[in-house]
Amino acid sequence: MTTAISFEDVSKTFTVRGRRIDALRSVDLTVDSGEIFGIVGYSGAGKSTLLRTVNALERPTSGRVVVDGVEISSLTGRELYAARRNIGMIFQQQFNLLRSRTVFKNIAYPLKLAGYTAEQIVDRVEELLEFVGLSDKALAYPSQLSGGQKQRVGIARALATGPDILISDESTSALDPQTTGEVLELLTRINREQGVTIVLVTHEVDVVREIAHRVAVMDGGRVVETGSVYDVFSNPRNPTSRRFVSSVLRHVPSAETLDRLRARHPGRLVQVRIADDDGAGTVLSRVARDHGVDANVIYGGVDELQGRTFGTLTVELVGLPSDVDDALDGLRAVTTVSELTGTRVLEAAHA
Repeated sequence: MTTAISFEDVSKTFTVRGRRIDALRSVDLTVDSGEIFGIVGYSGAGKSTLLRTVNALERPTSGRVVVDGVEISSLTGRELYAARRNIGMIFQQQFNLLRSRTVFKNIAYPLKLAGYTAEQIVDRVEELLEFVGLSDKALAYPSQLSGGQKQRVGIARALATGPDILISDESTSALDPQTTGEVLELLTRINREQGVTIVLVTHEVDVVREIAHRVAVMDGGRVVETGSVYDVFSNPRNPTSRRFVSSVLRHVPSAETLDRLRARHPGRLVQVRIADDDGAGTVLSRVARDHGVDANVIYGGVDELQGRTFGTLTVELVGLPSDVDDALDGLRAVTTVSELTGTRVLEAAHA
């Protein structure tokens, strides 16, 4: 797998009213060619600043940003313009369309700047309009379009010069759920059919869950966790990652919910991780039965992501302490079991 984008010890510092703000802190990250890579984080995490270094709209204070083997952070003038032609960008605010120009002319604009002939422009714009499903809107103005249609025009324009890389900054945040789904489906098609590498910044965890292959979680200007979407969602290791995942997946009870569960279930409470049909659910029933322990699932859920299952079950085990210990040993042989002891979670990974 070749590398499309490499962030090498990238830091970015702003000074606002005499106050130093570290927007990026020693970021090391790679994006592989042909993948959809998500960058998530809360407001102020630095994700948009990082994205804007890809096409040198922001330049790092220190470190290097390498795109397709070229250190774009060091380019200027014509060299920078040539490099940017290979990087399409999808915007959030008003989709960055020219309001006084038709859909056709909005998409044609970067082609004119790139020196395409009139005939080439017509052919390319018609091709793109068909691809994004807006062939009947060529002569419409942005004010006559819905939010989803405007975003599709923005995507078509970003693809106009045939870039290998597409960067997306909160491109679905202003859209309703149905329209968001349509835009995500279009981005997936672009990646699948054209092999375009896509880097998308979002605070919407569902967006990453839906289409990304890998994800980086940012907090305070740093990348605090990175991995496949499955790994980060099924077993988040950083507190920020866990908060993000728990906002869309209700597998693990909050502290308040756990207190209520304890009040109703006096037995020994444990959390059992379910992953990739590892048989933990079946083993739970068997080991409980074999050791004379009652196992009651009192919270949790199982989801599917990228064709793989994962989840967490909070289970009450009722029986003699020694029997419960033996049952837990049987569970730990196949999966991760976390004991809920007081206010702490004691993790015990399986062998």
